[in-house]
Amino acid sequence: QVQLMESGGGLVQAGGSLRLSCAASSSIYNINTMAWYRQAPGKQRELVATVTRGGSTDYADSVKGRFTISRDNAKNMVYLLMNSLKVEDTAVYYCAAARVVTYSYWGQGTQVTVSS
Repeated sequence: QVQLMESGGGLVQAGGSLRLSCAASSSIYNINTMAWYRQAPGKQRELVATVTRGGSTDYADSVKGRFTISRDNAKNMVYLLMNSLKVEDTAVYYCAAARVVTYSYWGQGTQVTVSS
């Protein structure tokens, strides 16, 4: 079992930055993929960014060039650096972990609110 806890959310003005952190309760070294998802009010949860054990990253088109995902296996941490934030980035952001393919582990989420 891996427990995930997000932090770093908050209220920021459009154009600003935030860094989200995800702390895992146990080693993520053997976790194939760590990811950030988000869910805005009235919308489905969407995949924002992923990072594999080998360090390969992928991003939703809506955040490419603005967000950066990273993982520190030694510290059991995953990060999401969000720059040039837009109002439409407002959502609850979730950290998720997939040992192989399925995201079996989820955090409780952290609220990000971007004001105009």
